[in-house]
Amino acid sequence: MLDQFTIATKGGVVLWTKEYAEISGNPVDSLIQNVLIQSTRTESTKYHSGAYSLQWTFANELNVMFVAVYQKILQLPYLDDLLLLAKRHFVARFAEEIKALVDPECTAFPTFDGFDEEFERVWRAVEERDERERKDKQGVPRKFEDTKKFQSTAKGAKLELEELAQANEMAIGRKQKMRTWNERNGVKDAGNAEETKKGKKGKKKKENRVWEGKATKESMKALDFSGGGSESDNSRSASALVDERSKGRRTKDGIYDVAEVAERSDGFQLLDAEQDEDSGRGIFGIFKNLTSGRVLTEDILSKPMARMREHLANKNVAADIADEICQTVARELVGVRVGGLQNIRKLIEQSMETSLTRILTPVSSTDIIRDIEHVNQAGRPYTIAFVGVNGVGKSTNLSKVCYWLLQNNKRVLIAACDTFRSGAVEQLRVHVRNLRALSENQDVEIFERGYGKDSAAIARDAIASGTANGFDVVLIDTAGRMQDNEPLMRALSKLVSVNKPDKIMFVGEALVGNEAVDQLQKFNQAMRDFSGQSRPRQIDGIILTKFDTIDDRVGAALSMTYITGQPIVFVGTGQTYTDLRRMNVAQVIRALLRP
Repeated sequence: MLDQFTIATKGGVVLWTKEYAEISGNPVDSLIQNVLIQSTRTESTKYHSGAYSLQWTFANELNVMFVAVYQKILQLPYLDDLLLLAKRHFVARFAEEIKALVDPECTAFPTFDGFDEEFERVWRAVEERDERERKDKQGVPRKFEDTKKFQSTAKGAKLELEELAQANEMAIGRKQKMRTWNERNGVKDAGNAEETKKGKKGKKKKENRVWEGKATKESMKALDFSGGGSESDNSRSASALVDERSKGRRTKDGIYDVAEVAERSDGFQLLDAEQDEDSGRGIFGIFKNLTSGRVLTEDILSKPMARMREHLANKNVAADIADEICQTVARELVGVRVGGLQNIRKLIEQSMETSLTRILTPVSSTDIIRDIEHVNQAGRPYTIAFVGVNGVGKSTNLSKVCYWLLQNNKRVLIAACDTFRSGAVEQLRVHVRNLRALSENQDVEIFERGYGKDSAAIARDAIASGTANGFDVVLIDTAGRMQDNEPLMRALSKLVSVNKPDKIMFVGEALVGNEAVDQLQKFNQAMRDFSGQSRPRQIDGIILTKFDTIDDRVGAALSMTYITGQPIVFVGTGQTYTDLRRMNVAQVIRALLRP
């Protein structure tokens, strides 16, 4: 049952509305504020607000939207047809009145009350057609031969035996053909011959027995450290830990800021029109067949959008996200008239670039230094928790962030909360030792309690120690965990709930595609489900690692930002402490659209 149908301008002016039940709250206002104004996180045409679900469509040529409101528990499959037909009838009847609204000389607001009866007729017609279609589908019974009951009959059993016999004869025939081929080529048994061949190759020379308590020459040589190797062998040089070419720069305020990701030498340039005219290849090559001076329709845009969807998937964008972005761009362009001096390829290109910019542009602050100073004024350290799956480089990138903080004269305490992985604490000790040797500011320490302990308790004690000893920042290193491992996800949710870090940084690989969506969704879901709080914390920022290995396949950056609505704070581009960069949104967009 439909509760409300509203027609309004994109600016929020209600033109016509019809209520069939009392509406609690303002679901349409919620749709406009949370989705249509800030469309970073939702590109679908469905939205849930309280007990209601909303579906909508646009008449882009008139800047008008049509919204249907109904109970969330209901399934109304005919709503797409209702929205389409209501839009068609309303635009055909009131196009001139709507255009008059934008006329500066318009003094009287036109009325649309005459649409009531027409909408009722459209709604009844759509419901009746949907009812007929459902009855037609239910009225077609399955054939008796397709049911399990037929297999229990004599005829069904006979047919099944015949199929099994036929399959057996085919298998015997293939075996006989293989035997004939082996005999013709002088191989009696291919399997035995192969095993014999492997056995001969695998035979090793007999080794001398090593008696217990007796040292061999090899073991004595391995334990001999009296040779005194060269300086380069005994200690890793500072130049190997810090790449001078990738160092950041200091601003006028004296703040050390990391460099931006360097663009490729050949540049991420969009396909030029001259390149596209002759060959018709590239992302926008199909647009050359579309003439200007016409109104864009779904049929016209279907092939270009399918091509763009495939292109984004090849750039490592998750398939579902690529599909939703292309659908959004197509909806924005439907009904737009292409002027005589406009290039249709440029119009679609600009719309796609605008949509990608809206998604990738941060909606929250990425100035961590300012946030640290603000929190320090309250007499406590700023805390950052690094979370993610196994093997993405959490500890390595934590040490890079620590180097960046040390360059900004911050006192840093690293909390070793990875109590599962062997060598995790020792790895952080090595990083702390290196960072002290490489930085003029040596105020970095490690807080550890060994292995097998409660990570949430270790983080709590580390924050207390940081507060007592005047540290500016506490970096919490957590264990890597797969998103489907419920015990470890519960432990992560406990760590976050107990310690309330100022920033939860998700560390993810730039190499992943669809997996990025699954990881982020399940990490956020786990922190919601297992927190036990009314307002649970979720991921606040992203560090994208191994960015130097993907060339221009930067789709993971788009997928992660789209799913969380949170910015990519840093990008990892190597193994040294200075290989931490800022992501340039314009460069990523050029990389995504580059052929």
